[in-house]
Amino acid sequence: MTFTNIDLNLLRVFDAVMRELNLTRAADQLATTQPAVSNALKRLRYMLGDELFLRTAHGVRPTPRAISLQPAVRSALETLEAAIVPERRNLNEARRILRLCMADSTAAILLPCLIPLFKQTAPKLKLQILPLLNRDPRDALVRTECDLAIGYFPGVVAQLSAEQEVDSGICHSALYSGEYVCVMRRDHPLANTEFSLDHYCEADHVVVNFSGRLQGQADKMLATTSLQRHVVLSVNQFHTAIQIVAASDLLSIVPMHLIVASRMEPLLKCKPLPFVLPPLRIDMLWHERDGRDLSHRWLRSTLKNVADADTRLSAL
Repeated sequence: MTFTNIDLNLLRVFDAVMRELNLTRAADQLATTQPAVSNALKRLRYMLGDELFLRTAHGVRPTPRAISLQPAVRSALETLEAAIVPERRNLNEARRILRLCMADSTAAILLPCLIPLFKQTAPKLKLQILPLLNRDPRDALVRTECDLAIGYFPGVVAQLSAEQEVDSGICHSALYSGEYVCVMRRDHPLANTEFSLDHYCEADHVVVNFSGRLQGQADKMLATTSLQRHVVLSVNQFHTAIQIVAASDLLSIVPMHLIVASRMEPLLKCKPLPFVLPPLRIDMLWHERDGRDLSHRWLRSTLKNVADADTRLSAL
């Protein structure tokens, strides 16, 4: 085999399968069929003398040869795209399914402004919004289960920042931040009184915790002063907590911008917390293999522009 015998389309198929690690999803990305992807891989295997991908229960796993080839193939395809087709036209013609992991509350903030920009600039891109199941999405990014994770990842970002010289493969960028407030229903007994730390601790609370635990950041903060609040309920979404608070005597801690986005502000009373919590910082995380991809770069840039233009979000 010589290099001149390789069909460029075979490399595009290889690149898509390396991204997705699933033939059906790779076919969707390429706007073709799964048998066509299988046939292309069969030809490429014969040319390169390597299996390239091994079947697993949920897709395929790359061989060491495929892993070693991927950076060069991705770089070559991006260089050719940039040289042959103007970036604007590339975006207009880009066909890819981008999978974003984020909480419902984050999606409610970003998606209403993001979708019209997709239609205008990248009409053939598709989005899948997946649930954010924990505070560390790095494994999902490495396994290509999602392309971009958006959320509150303080532990992960701290580790990545401390590992600046280590090739972790995961990139991150701050998107926006929000101020925490204490929220209660508008006619709550504490709504129109002086709100002290004792009042706060004596009240009943609903806490937002992804893992279902009956504690959050506030409990750790209060424990440093030997204080404790009475948490009676745990939920995994801020929007759920806001709805519960509006219909009960429970208090909750919620980022102010989410209360505005919920459109339930007229039913609620917000008060400054009687102690200090760090701001809620929302970050984007992605794998370095997508760092130079045109559609991925456009998505990250557009999300940042949407966040910067939203007056509900604090500037970083």
